[in-house]
Amino acid sequence: MVQYLEVDDKSPRQRLLDGAIDYVAQHGLADVSLRTLAAALGTSHRMLIHHFGSKERLWVEIVRTVEARQRDLLAQILPNPEQPVADAIWAWWKQISDPALWPNERLFFEIYGQALQGRPHTTELLDGIVEDWLDPATEINLSLGVPPKLGRAHARLGVATTRGLLLDLLATRDVAAVDAAMEAFIDIYTSWLERAARQSQHSAATKPKVSRSKRRG
Repeated sequence: MVQYLEVDDKSPRQRLLDGAIDYVAQHGLADVSLRTLAAALGTSHRMLIHHFGSKERLWVEIVRTVEARQRDLLAQILPNPEQPVADAIWAWWKQISDPALWPNERLFFEIYGQALQGRPHTTELLDGIVEDWLDPATEINLSLGVPPKLGRAHARLGVATTRGLLLDLLATRDVAAVDAAMEAFIDIYTSWLERAARQSQHSAATKPKVSRSKRRG
């Protein structure tokens, strides 16, 4: 099961949010009302409304927090100079595809769909839904030798591929088949890295040398 570091001195709102995340992870979200959730968290419906405004906004906060935690895990795993890139990506995939996260990921896709339909209090989820991942993923790509103009495109493709495979996993529960698809993507990605490295070496080898006198001129 995926573990997260506990944060000391949490605010009441943060404690309720963490509790709600744990509740969803353990019980799912089917037919959960704020009153049911409040009772499970040892608080009141009124306090949840006070801190989050509505049920939908609480769901959005859960999704955003879980996403932020996953980005933190990504930063811990990639890049790791002591681990082959393919192994690091695989470790990241096994972290985020852990069955312990499936309820939270089902919530992600449920609220994402509602936001795309314009349901009140969910559309704010769309702010940064892709962009928040692009900067850290692009930085990782650049650090691994992907050319700058391709780094962000590869990052976007990586986000789309990962989310698509997670949706496949939730829909089919065919772990072996989805894992095989991720392995295929990792093979493609590492081949891109190898090609980028070869191109970089070729460019360095064929770059015209400028004499000292010309540089001074």
